[in-house]
Amino acid sequence: MKTLKVGDKAPDFTVNDQDGNTISSKDYKGKKWIVFFYPKANTPGCTAEACNLRDNYKELQKEGYELLGVSADSEKRQKKFKEKFDFPFPLLADENMEVINGFGVWGPKKFMGREFDGIHRKTFIMDENGTITRVIDKVKTKDHAAQILN
Repeated sequence: MKTLKVGDKAPDFTVNDQDGNTISSKDYKGKKWIVFFYPKANTPGCTAEACNLRDNYKELQKEGYELLGVSADSEKRQKKFKEKFDFPFPLLADENMEVINGFGVWGPKKFMGREFDGIHRKTFIMDENGTITRVIDKVKTKDHAAQILN
């Protein structure tokens, strides 16, 4: 797993969101933006993380940030997740793992003594030029917005 780091350029991508709209990295040119990766929609940790970002979304916007959530879930699953919790930001249905592999967040994981490949919960913060200014490796799901804003 070769994860992008501070100073790297965000990869170019074009992927559908939960409603089938095309979202491209080019849409964020000239904007500060955040991409947060989560393993699976509607699971406890992912829900806590996304809800914390939703609850602090205005604060993030005040700091000039656009926000994108990404997992390998289908459009249908992402749509249910977004509607159930009323997220004000798009969720990318990265089923072909274009964004996931581009940022390098797919790799070996351990959970309950089992080893498997999966999405690592990480957040990348980019400047207006698409350069990564920060990577959050140890995401606190219930307090993630504070990690970003501090």
